[in-house]
Amino acid sequence: QVQLVESGGGLVKAGESLRLSCAASDANSETIGTMGWHRQVGNEQRELVASVTVGGDITWYSDSVKGRFAISRDSAKHTIYLQMNNLKPEDTAVNTCAARTRGSSIWGIWGQGTQVTVSS
Repeated sequence: QVQLVESGGGLVKAGESLRLSCAASDANSETIGTMGWHRQVGNEQRELVASVTVGGDITWYSDSVKGRFAISRDSAKHTIYLQMNNLKPEDTAVNTCAARTRGSSIWGIWGQGTQVTVSS
């Protein structure tokens, strides 16, 4: 069973930066396809904010983070990163790493989530 382990959340001030990491830990990590970061504010619906394909060559961003966040992938380490720049108070959320198995369109593997809090 693949596990996703996140790190890098915390409390920052508006305009500052944070870098999140998500490592897939298991011998079956080779089955992982696209990976991404979702975030949830309170009881609102969780939204996908960024994703990256297996080779790291295709990325996608939500309009809310485009131009400020950058997702990258180290395939050899089965790890993805989310560099978050120019953070805003509205970026405050629980950020959760997720993955799809290769060939699937379903986000079927989830991490525990890490809190990002941005103060004004």
